[in-house]
Amino acid sequence: MLLAALVAALTPFFVNLGGATIWDANEAYYVETPREMLESGDYINPSFNYEPRFNKPVLSYWLVAGLYHLFGVSVATERLAIVGAAMVMIIVAFVLGRAASGATDGGLLAALGLALGPRFFMFSRRILIDVANSAALSAILACFVLAELYPAQRRRFLYLMYVAAGIGFLLKGPVAVVLPVMAFVVYFAVQRELHRLREMMLVRGAIIVLLIAAPWYVALYAQHGWTYITAFFLGENVDRYLAPVGPNDARGYLFYLPVLLTDSFPWSLAAIGAAVATWIHRGQRRVDPIWRVRTLLLLWCAAIVVFFSLSRSKQDLYIFPVAPAVAALGGAFVLELLNGGAGSARRWFAGTFTALAGVLFALGALVVIVFVSAGSVYPLDGALLVGMLAIAGGAGVGLLTWRDVRLAAVACAAVTLIAVNWLLALRVLPGFEEYKPVAPLSAAIAKQMRPDDVVAHFDLALPSMTYYLRRHVDVTVDAESFRQAVQRGRRVFAVMPASRYEEVRPLFAAEPCVIASHKTADVKLRNVLAGNAPPEVIVALSPCPPS
Repeated sequence: MLLAALVAALTPFFVNLGGATIWDANEAYYVETPREMLESGDYINPSFNYEPRFNKPVLSYWLVAGLYHLFGVSVATERLAIVGAAMVMIIVAFVLGRAASGATDGGLLAALGLALGPRFFMFSRRILIDVANSAALSAILACFVLAELYPAQRRRFLYLMYVAAGIGFLLKGPVAVVLPVMAFVVYFAVQRELHRLREMMLVRGAIIVLLIAAPWYVALYAQHGWTYITAFFLGENVDRYLAPVGPNDARGYLFYLPVLLTDSFPWSLAAIGAAVATWIHRGQRRVDPIWRVRTLLLLWCAAIVVFFSLSRSKQDLYIFPVAPAVAALGGAFVLELLNGGAGSARRWFAGTFTALAGVLFALGALVVIVFVSAGSVYPLDGALLVGMLAIAGGAGVGLLTWRDVRLAAVACAAVTLIAVNWLLALRVLPGFEEYKPVAPLSAAIAKQMRPDDVVAHFDLALPSMTYYLRRHVDVTVDAESFRQAVQRGRRVFAVMPASRYEEVRPLFAAEPCVIASHKTADVKLRNVLAGNAPPEVIVALSPCPPS
């Protein structure tokens, strides 16, 4: 039954991948940059918007470019790469769950729990770099766990671990080495086994990482010297950790606690009980393989969360590499609760699944209020079905939990979340196109655009327009730079918030007129609850064509 449920949970990941246009801003870079690689034939120097882009290493672009060669250039093809990385994370969850429980069912429950999460499902369709980086880091953890469990094959698993580290380094840089080193040193220290660092084949491991990651950096140095390499290592790593980016300065030390619960939902709720059980059995963490693995998984999560909680710049996906470990802890704990008797196992099951039922019910009600109710300013296709399904599923899980029908309660939660993910794939995400302006505005521009025209953006971030127009877009953030962009003696298509049009209208060299508009989403809870209508984005053409 668990295997069948897992197959059902995995299927929607591959359904309707091209059903939604590009998600600005992150996904745009990983759709367009590989396309520009194919167009230019230059696989050493990534570019976006036909300008150099070296703020991330190159491997994610190579992965998508390779898929483009096989299946053609499309958004759906790029999303195959994201789904592939998500599948790696689910496989790792199985490996870790089996190790943390000593049973195949524990691994299946862990993989199922990760696959069920709506946020995990959403990430698998829009954020390549963080899902791929998390897959590499998760693979490092899995190889280390297997090396711990099977000493006779330690070398083989450590070699694989360093291969994964090299891949991670070429995906996102030194974080792929720093985070595992930190977590494993903490683990050895807690186990009072720091001397075992000598067993880690550190020199050979460093050589493997360098053999994988260094060639691209060497090629980059040969062409540009240290310019881009230094900017990446200092700017994108050290500076980003020590200095805030945008509004993230306001995010406090506890920012990642709710992120931890939501990114790994539903088994994040069960992982709380797993953490308590590991503490209770802490005396066994040095001798019992299962409790050693659970201790390692908890320390992996704690090390990553604490590390990024201390940074000035905080993004929720920074801690995404903990998701398979959380799923493994939760899956192992759920298996124990299913097999437990009427004592503490029943109480823990009741507490965990009552909370799960409450979350499902509350989320369903919130979806109905925000996206379906008569006062909603963001009506969304499929939202009513999702909301009612979550409410009914929450009620069902709560009732079955109250009656202590444990396996049925787990099955009810699984069926509910599988159905939610199917609806997300087939209805909700395509329905959200109503609030995504880039594709329709790009189509309006393309109908009238000539090769020497200027396309300029003002005070907004819509990078995917470069992909849809297949041309450079001037991006301006202040009135002076916008004025310079629109006064070149050429025809201009200016894209901006409708609220800024009258303000910048006098800056055009010739009288403009609005040729297209589209609403966009500003789905911040305070704006939704205040009933603020979706803002509009417009395209102004200068000079205005004769009517």
